[in-house]
Amino acid sequence: MKKFFQEIKADIKFKSAGPGQKLTESVGEKAPKEKPSQPPVRQPRQGPTNEAQMAAAAALARLEQKQPRARGPTSQDSIRNQVRKELRAEAAVSGDPEAPGSNTAPEPKEEGSAHLAVPGVYFTCPLTGAILRKDQRDARIREAILMHFSTDPVAASIMKIHTFNKDRDRVKLGVDTIAKYLDNIHLHPEEEKYRKIKVQNKVFQERIHCLEGTHEFFEAIGFQKVLLPIPDQEGPEEFYVLSEAALAQPQSLERHKEQLLSAEPVRATLARQRRVFRPSTLASQFDLPADFFNLTAEEIKREQRLRSEAVERLSVLRTKAMREREEQREMRKYTYTLLRVRLPDGCLLQGTFYARERVAALYGFVREALQNDWLPFELLASGGQKLSEDENLAFNECGLVPSALLTFSWDAAVLEDIRAAGTQPDTSILKPELLSAIEKL
Repeated sequence: MKKFFQEIKADIKFKSAGPGQKLTESVGEKAPKEKPSQPPVRQPRQGPTNEAQMAAAAALARLEQKQPRARGPTSQDSIRNQVRKELRAEAAVSGDPEAPGSNTAPEPKEEGSAHLAVPGVYFTCPLTGAILRKDQRDARIREAILMHFSTDPVAASIMKIHTFNKDRDRVKLGVDTIAKYLDNIHLHPEEEKYRKIKVQNKVFQERIHCLEGTHEFFEAIGFQKVLLPIPDQEGPEEFYVLSEAALAQPQSLERHKEQLLSAEPVRATLARQRRVFRPSTLASQFDLPADFFNLTAEEIKREQRLRSEAVERLSVLRTKAMREREEQREMRKYTYTLLRVRLPDGCLLQGTFYARERVAALYGFVREALQNDWLPFELLASGGQKLSEDENLAFNECGLVPSALLTFSWDAAVLEDIRAAGTQPDTSILKPELLSAIEKL
């Protein structure tokens, strides 16, 4: 080490001794002064070579391996949720309808779902009788209508017109125009011009061509699409022409027209999910699923509008009538309601209803479950309020949303007859098939 520093010092002294001299020169001669050198031109800096970049990347990779990795989810629930999200993402990319978490496969139950008063809101397809979830309604009804073409193409095309097209005003205009075409054929069967409908006609294009199902309807009732020449025009044009066989059956055309005019959209009906429970102290406790509280886009817009109106009303003095109207409006935000009826023997009859349905629907639901459905009875809300079957009140107007417990009571005259016959008023009144499926709440 000492020798190393000595060599460095000697090198420094040698460089500081000044310019060197030739041995042939005398000591007195001075070396010619050198001209001041020009500052060197700086060369542009070169970027790292490919080898250097690869070496740097390798070094960074080694550093990342040495650093501790972030810890993943540790609890069982978080791990399951992560796996579920990944499976759903893979199903969305692959488009596999049967993948876990997709709409057609049953989703995993939430914690505590065993204690729900009802598993969810379900609907019944009127064409197939299948039970559907909310998110399955439109797709399954569409499938059922398309399958119906193989058995009854006229009825299927009419259902398609009224169901697939959502603009009811446009549907009515198109249906009325088709009915006018058929009326002209019925009133003037000998006139050939009424049996031909020009496809490119402006009225046909604006009112009929734009509706789904109209072309299938024309073909189903006997029209055929053909190309016909047009006077003073080079190429032919498409027409719907009524066949001779269909023209020979004017009653069928008239019947098809009436079916088209009187048809309604095919809608899934709300499944009541009727259940019977044994007497329980938990009768007034309702643990409802999320389906009872989910709001559609239209309902969310309505809520926003109502809240903005509420902010304005806060600065205005309100009467009792105004406050009652606001309370009723608040009740209307629910779409469904779950109702239970406590029967004389303490058993509970439960069903799902639309919040806008009338009280008469509940009376009919209870009556269907009774052994003697012709006997008059009454339904009492909390506090002994009598709900009359004749009143045209909705459940949300009676405050029976999103759930409520009601009490069944015999009509006074029926109760006297029961007691006179020596029968106990609390005897079971339900049909035997319902009692055999009774559950514990």
